[in-house]
Amino acid sequence: MTSAATTPGSLQKRGPFGANFSDRVFKWSLLIFAATVLALIIALGYELWRSSLPSIHRFGWRFLHTSTWDPVHQVFGALPFIYGTLVSSLIALVVAVPISLGTALFLAELAPRWLRSPVSFLVELLAAVPSVVYGLWGIFVLVPALRPVEAWLGARLGFIPLFQGPPYGIGMLAGGLILAIMILPFIIAVSREVLQAVPVSQREAAYALGSTRWEAIRGPVFRYARAGIIGAIILGLGRALGETMAVTMVIGNRPEISASLFNPAYTMASVLANEFTEATDRLQISVLIEIALILFVLTILINAIARLMIWSVARGAPQAVKE
Repeated sequence: MTSAATTPGSLQKRGPFGANFSDRVFKWSLLIFAATVLALIIALGYELWRSSLPSIHRFGWRFLHTSTWDPVHQVFGALPFIYGTLVSSLIALVVAVPISLGTALFLAELAPRWLRSPVSFLVELLAAVPSVVYGLWGIFVLVPALRPVEAWLGARLGFIPLFQGPPYGIGMLAGGLILAIMILPFIIAVSREVLQAVPVSQREAAYALGSTRWEAIRGPVFRYARAGIIGAIILGLGRALGETMAVTMVIGNRPEISASLFNPAYTMASVLANEFTEATDRLQISVLIEIALILFVLTILINAIARLMIWSVARGAPQAVKE
């Protein structure tokens, strides 16, 4: 004998508001939460744009390609800060990408199980270290260690503009290296997950065709995970662009454009940290907020590109496998 309480019709009528009431509440609650995050981002961008209008009206596009930074005469140009941000981030990528990919490959493909978990934990621990700790380490360890290296490079490669100048230790090279250390765990973690997401069948097919482990990794595994690895690198770039304290403590904070990696430089995040609390003039505050707006837009774009690439790997990359 079947009970009427278990029939589909009775399930639809259960409860004073209907059977789907809780599902609707759950759905709309999550939608509100997601919309709140989007609204916060839009509100932040709008407020940055609104507060930077005096600077935009005063300097226009000239603000992006001029180098003068003179608060006394109210003449401002953001090019040295944009240059310092991009070059220091590029140095960080050049140093961090080979180390990160090598570590991610080791953890995903070669590391024994007893070693994989401790190394992965140490990588994640690097991401949890506060920025100011990296900065203090950079001042007391990295900078003194760089001075003899810069002196050696200047003595042997001083004819190249990159290695000219006095070996102070504090400068663009130190800022790029400290950034490289800070973005390592992000690139390693994402690249490892992307490599582990490659189907086992891709490796087995390569081995069945007589490929060595290196050929299997270089071929189907890397082709399948290529978009995700590029996304991880771009995600690290986004992290490097917005880093503040550690870079501020070792880069020298001088608003000039120099081809030498030994000379002091400045980044957009560093100038905000150093000068915003001391700015009293309305125009100077607007100029600093415009720099924050530029950094905000760059970070949003770079992270969006990275997320799209990682998402493409999560969906699968049949085109890459067929190549």
